[in-house]
Amino acid sequence: MTHAADPSTQEVAHRHAHYPDLAGRTAVITGGSRGIGAATAAALAANGAAVAVVGRDKNALAAVTADITRAGGRAIWTAADCTKPDELQDMAASVTGQLGPIDILAAFAGGNGMPVPTDQETPDHWRQVIESDLNSTFYTAHAVLPGMIERHHGTIITMSSAAARQAARSAAAYAAAKAGVIAFTRHLADEMAPHRIRVNCLAPSTVENDRIRTWVPKEQLKALAASFPLRRIGQPDDIAAAALFLASDASSWITGTTLDIAGGKIMI
Repeated sequence: MTHAADPSTQEVAHRHAHYPDLAGRTAVITGGSRGIGAATAAALAANGAAVAVVGRDKNALAAVTADITRAGGRAIWTAADCTKPDELQDMAASVTGQLGPIDILAAFAGGNGMPVPTDQETPDHWRQVIESDLNSTFYTAHAVLPGMIERHHGTIITMSSAAARQAARSAAAYAAAKAGVIAFTRHLADEMAPHRIRVNCLAPSTVENDRIRTWVPKEQLKALAASFPLRRIGQPDDIAAAALFLASDASSWITGTTLDIAGGKIMI
């Protein structure tokens, strides 16, 4: 049975553009057990990529990969905590052994953006958010870069947030972490360009997922949607569509860029 929140490969294939060059590539998606990560994994699989879905919730990972496999895609899952470099090194070795060299990394783990007033912030929570939403991006990229550098080939997509682009109601720690992801992306893109490795960043605004539906009452969600110029909040597939483009050769002359996917809320 296909989960409504995580579309099947066949459904996704009808909703997104087709990029033939993605067929046969190996993609790793962290934070892949649900929401944006799961939608991106399904979209890549629908384009013929072999996907490795990475996260901590083994049951959710198994469900995502089962849906992809049932729809004809190729997918495996690997449990790893993206704040633990050793687990990510093991993950990269395991994926390479099962699916082949990693061509695409979607470093999407994180999302610890629950609002916390700064005067009520604690040093421990601050460090936790920086670790989960900034350091994890470095740890993940660090695990896959040696193979990409060796082959002079690869695409890395990082995950920031609209909270990094303008003041919002998210925690200051989250905004700082996600701003750090943007800076890290630019720096890494410049370093990796001679190796023909592209590095770009996605910066979504509010995206409907299980966490948002839990935090925000329905009426408040409607009011939030009305606050966007495009009069709706984002869906995981909106972000997955952008990830597909950045993963494909259609964006072969784009690196070091942050793409705001924010319904018009962010205009820079």
